[in-house]
Amino acid sequence: MSGVIIGASLLVAKIFLTLAMAAATYRVLYGPRAQDRVLGMDTLYVNAMLLLLVFGIGSGSQIYFELSLIIALLGFMATVAMAKFLMRGEVIE
Repeated sequence: MSGVIIGASLLVAKIFLTLAMAAATYRVLYGPRAQDRVLGMDTLYVNAMLLLLVFGIGSGSQIYFELSLIIALLGFMATVAMAKFLMRGEVIE
């Protein structure tokens, strides 16, 4: 019984996360300003991280959890670099 509920909830989570990733991709491609594109990229990497966590819960494999940590780290570094570029015009001083 609980396996069916977990399986159904994981499927619903995958569907909603995929829809959220599609909306974030639209914002990245057609954002009117650079700040909108950065926000879309942040949303995109957070949703990708959550989607990997959902896959990890479904499969029981730890590799998905490690991959989601790597995505979180790289996404944070990319956000900091983009914010610095938007403020100062250069990333490396």
